[in-house]
Amino acid sequence: MYIMNIYNITMVVKMNIIISNSRGQPIYEQIVLQIKAMIISGELNEGDALPSMRLLAKELRISVITTKRAYDELEKEGFIFSVTGKGSFVARKNLELIKEHQLKEIENHMQAVAELAGSCGVKLDELIEMMTLIYGGE
Repeated sequence: MYIMNIYNITMVVKMNIIISNSRGQPIYEQIVLQIKAMIISGELNEGDALPSMRLLAKELRISVITTKRAYDELEKEGFIFSVTGKGSFVARKNLELIKEHQLKEIENHMQAVAELAGSCGVKLDELIEMMTLIYGGE
């Protein structure tokens, strides 16, 4: 497990990225999820500069190809933008895009839950009851 603390001159916020080889999740996905979370939470703001791909790779002791893949994914999803010769920056928050992304993630998890429930005979009303308890309702 690696923890990266980068203080960027253009960014007051400390950026912590934790990489774990034991998660069973690709490293680029771990980076993407953590940077997205920092953007959504407001820890990273519009216009904040991200570390260069090379610096990120060096600090995390990973391949530049991995950091490039993470940044490409973040850019594709509209969380960051890149300026040739200048670097990568946090994009303006598109709340609709963020909500859509989160809804997609929820649907993926719900699909997995439905498949698991079906494989062990859990009925829909039981699932609804479980979700109601987890969600905090009565």
